[in-house]
Amino acid sequence: MVTMQFIDLTVQYDLIRDNVQQRMNKVLEHARFIMGPEVEELEERLAHYCGVKHAIACGSGTDALQMALMVLGLVPGDEVIMPAFSYFATAEVCLLLKLKPIFVDIDARTYNIDPQRIAEAITPRTKAIMPVSLFGQCADFDAINAIAAQHGLFVIEDGAQSFGASYKGRRSLSLSTIGCTSFFPSKTLGCYGDGGMCFTNDENIAKKLRMIRVHGQSEIYVHDIVGINSRLDTLQAAVLLAKFELFTDEAQQREQIAACYDAHLTDLVDTPYIEPYNRSIYSQYTIATDHRDTLQQLLKTQNIPSNIYYSKPMPTQTAYAGQGYKTDLFLQTESACKRVLSLPMHPYLKPLEQEQIIKAVQNAILTDNHSNQHVSG
Repeated sequence: MVTMQFIDLTVQYDLIRDNVQQRMNKVLEHARFIMGPEVEELEERLAHYCGVKHAIACGSGTDALQMALMVLGLVPGDEVIMPAFSYFATAEVCLLLKLKPIFVDIDARTYNIDPQRIAEAITPRTKAIMPVSLFGQCADFDAINAIAAQHGLFVIEDGAQSFGASYKGRRSLSLSTIGCTSFFPSKTLGCYGDGGMCFTNDENIAKKLRMIRVHGQSEIYVHDIVGINSRLDTLQAAVLLAKFELFTDEAQQREQIAACYDAHLTDLVDTPYIEPYNRSIYSQYTIATDHRDTLQQLLKTQNIPSNIYYSKPMPTQTAYAGQGYKTDLFLQTESACKRVLSLPMHPYLKPLEQEQIIKAVQNAILTDNHSNQHVSG
């Protein structure tokens, strides 16, 4: 039986080993280990790729979100609207800044924030909307930006899972006031540690973000605003530059693997729905089924890894206890938490591995359906 990884970074490293080592050796030689020249090179290349004027590297994707909220001048008590279905960090940065996350439900097909729910959640305290481009597909930014413009709100894209995706021909991270992404190793473009980046077309915002990441410093030992310490290590930038050379080919491979999954699984489970105007980067390939828990256990018996993103709506996390959120407002989120399951997805998933995964899912679903029919009969 083939043993596989949920995300396999070793195959990729074999392809870029020499490039990575050469770039890292160069960093070791010039010894500018934090915010060295490779960081600036990375910012320029990724800004050009995403179609924005400015890219500001930082220490993590979470830091990128926090910096975005800080630079917009939000104050304690201000409200930020976001989806109830996302990773904890999206709301965590709000709580760290004493802002109030306002959770709204998601679209049942895309798992992204439902723009109609955004409009219903706006109050006089609302200052920003933070859509998450989940599983590699952009949220509906034209609708979101229209709502924001009507009410004078900022929009921050949490694009931790969507670097490389596009919306109506425009890249993720270029679609709002500020776009934020993560370079965590498992991301579509990931380093060998932590890293993140903010993207914007606003010159003033970019200038302040660069200050915030170095303690609010405008020049050495001159601190004009309060900031944080969130600088990207030069070694990580070197890794990202090497990986970025493979990125276009890897994106195509992700699409091909997703198409293979779609062709064989659509009749058995809910496969990812991609809006016709979107191009997903498939950071995860997430199916949904009422047989999720049984399916996951059966996959495990065959040494096929899978993950559940996410098992709890954000408003029900213990960290939000006492906030007064009502779970009956998040029906689609509750459903997703009970039904979603992400299958192995990375550019180097071999055809034999794809076949093994597909057959295992088919057999598990058909067996479970047969068992249920037998019991009900």
